[in-house]
Amino acid sequence: MKKKENQEEHQINIELPEDIAEGVYANLAMIAHSNSEFVLDFIRLMPGIPKAKVKARVILTPEHAQRLLHALEDNIRKYEETFGEIRQSSEPVPFPMNFGGPIGEA
Repeated sequence: MKKKENQEEHQINIELPEDIAEGVYANLAMIAHSNSEFVLDFIRLMPGIPKAKVKARVILTPEHAQRLLHALEDNIRKYEETFGEIRQSSEPVPFPMNFGGPIGEA
């Protein structure tokens, strides 16, 4: 009985508001970091339109960024086991990915 009580203490009730549940479409991610945080900008880039818009920004501690990396790796592995390998597009990135700060790859 003690194990079940301990599990209930660690449960988190997560609320997902309707407007957030709809999600936003992004087809580009920019990642920057400092010594204390990672900043992930999710961007929608539309063909033929020279201006792209950041649709969402998520700021993480380095520890949480690493947890996200591992969770994505695990989920991609499970996805590929079910649906097959994800193929990368051979299209070049349409503009330089360096905006003057520390950069990462997306």
